Amino acid sequence: MNDQFKVIFNKAKLNFAVLASILILAILGKITNPEWTNSIFLIADQLVSELILLFVAITLGAFIPNFKLVVFGAIAAFIAAALAIQAGIFTYLTIDYLFAVLIVVMGFASIANLYRHYREIQL
Repeated sequence: MNDQFKVIFNKAKLNFAVLASILILAILGKITNPEWTNSIFLIADQLVSELILLFVAITLGAFIPNFKLVVFGAIAAFIAAALAIQAGIFTYLTIDYLFAVLIVVMGFASIANLYRHYREIQL
């Protein structure tokens, strides 16, 4: 049983890194800027009810074999959209909303990918 957990951990290091970074972001945000952190996570909480966003995130995590592509693609999309917000192209979006979308997508994609690794190993 211990060997199976090692195999899952070795396959899913990036998943755990993504989930840990969300947790560290929450902890450091509560220490340094609690108002901003609360607003980000409140927006993320509201985004969980957007089923299309969740379906896309879960599909990305479960069906794209190379999870690095999902992570780098989501971060690249965030950077591109943030630059478009700063350039005035997206006047109806805010960085806070965009960051909350990134947290939700990365979290659910990571959990779906972790579950895929779990299903590959017969416990």
